[in-house]
Amino acid sequence: MDQQTKAALKQDKFVTTTSHGLEWASANRRSVITTTAILLAVIIVLVLSGVFYNSRSQAASVAFGSAMQAYQTPLARPEQPVPPGVTTYPSIADRAKAANALFQDVADKYGMTPSGRNARYFAGLTEIESGQTQQAEKTLKKVASGWDSNLAGLAKFALAQLYRNSGRDPQAIDLYNELIRKSTTTVPSGLAQLQLADLYQSEGKTDLAKKQLADLKDKDAKGPAGVIAAEKLNPTPAGRPAMPQQ
Repeated sequence: MDQQTKAALKQDKFVTTTSHGLEWASANRRSVITTTAILLAVIIVLVLSGVFYNSRSQAASVAFGSAMQAYQTPLARPEQPVPPGVTTYPSIADRAKAANALFQDVADKYGMTPSGRNARYFAGLTEIESGQTQQAEKTLKKVASGWDSNLAGLAKFALAQLYRNSGRDPQAIDLYNELIRKSTTTVPSGLAQLQLADLYQSEGKTDLAKKQLADLKDKDAKGPAGVIAAEKLNPTPAGRPAMPQQ
């Protein structure tokens, strides 16, 4: 078969395929237009959603930064001289109350962004510091039930401390055990286990405390939590230097 014949066959095949395609498009014109319109609408929505989310995230980040700046404002007694233009608070409670309002605003406006979720956690912390323990418990429980495991771990850890301070040791023990079973980057299981041992020790349950420390020392002998557990189990007598490790 010569080249001219091959070219003619290819041309015929192209014309035939194109004709069939045009016939199908003509016969299904309404369907084609509808499908194209839907796809175009989906693309536009996705693009606009991305732009909107990025804009919200940036605004949330700025607002969260302002709240953190307030939370880190220095303390000063009323009679203490302060340089002009420097903001201070007379107590931790006063500072926490002011920062809490800012954190709450960020959490309410931008709750779906990372900064908004972080703000909710800090709102719980500042509620504890300002003496609003009931509200703090509600806020931290909301964070603890979220899908962000690292942030949830921090909230559970703060809740456990809140329970300890309010005489609800059984609830604190439950949370520490949960954190031990489900370690996170923000709250390693060893840290939770040390806190649980400390709680038992404060209750006078020295056997349970030693059991927790011994278990931690065995499973994390070279880790920081394991080293602390070993030191608590075998404290160095006052005035005597620690023996070097072999």
